[in-house]
Amino acid sequence: MGLTVGPKAYLISVGNELLIGKVVNTNLAWLGRKLTDLGYRVEGGLIVPDEPDLIAWAFSTAVDRGARVVVSTGGLGPTFDDMTVEGLAKAMGVELELNDDALKVIKEKYRGDLTESRVKMAKLPKGAKPIYNPVGTAPGVEVEWKGAHLFLLPGVPAEMEAIFESYVEPKLRKLEPLKCRSEALLKVSGVPESLAAPVIKEALKLSEKVYVKSHPKGSELGVPVLELHVTAFDDERERAATLVTTVVQFLERKLNNLGARVQRIG
Repeated sequence: MGLTVGPKAYLISVGNELLIGKVVNTNLAWLGRKLTDLGYRVEGGLIVPDEPDLIAWAFSTAVDRGARVVVSTGGLGPTFDDMTVEGLAKAMGVELELNDDALKVIKEKYRGDLTESRVKMAKLPKGAKPIYNPVGTAPGVEVEWKGAHLFLLPGVPAEMEAIFESYVEPKLRKLEPLKCRSEALLKVSGVPESLAAPVIKEALKLSEKVYVKSHPKGSELGVPVLELHVTAFDDERERAATLVTTVVQFLERKLNNLGARVQRIG
């Protein structure tokens, strides 16, 4: 059971190194938090290798499932296995074309010293436009497709974060009215998750705008410990905060009756 509010968003991570465990996918966690804070409901995250067919499948899947926003990371560089743009073009059924704006940026980055691999980064799907990369060389890519806004970002975390915060986030805030978010974190000691679960289920009935996720944390001093993450979205920030307070008070009362100790830690 999840929140039913907020437009859908999907995250796509491209790279063999993610699938074989060589690199930890911190980009997905960072973007998931950012989009959630903005008021989007991140419905899924897809991780695919550097293969155009599977990259195309990921974009098509996200858009066909009604994503309003899709953000991908990885595969935008100059090497032969950077294929995200090619995969997106395949999904859209369009050709790659040399984008003058992207080429101008590449020329400036490399001071006119262009090679075939560098020019490759200026080839975008027809109808797409580049996003300036303030940290690295490979530009991001923006395109609208089937009612979805797609943003392709580099896989290097510093570059991805810089482009998202300087361009993507302001753009998303202007796209449509988004819900306000409020949250609380509770530490529950003294009851196992199996006993807390019915109380959490009952709390979720208070409002469809509230979600409670439990995280078992092992034990302290021989007693079980849980963390409960309470999240609410509403059109107004004060109402979202009120919803969180209502659910927190309900959980405190019910869990205390079971002999638990409930402490708000965030």
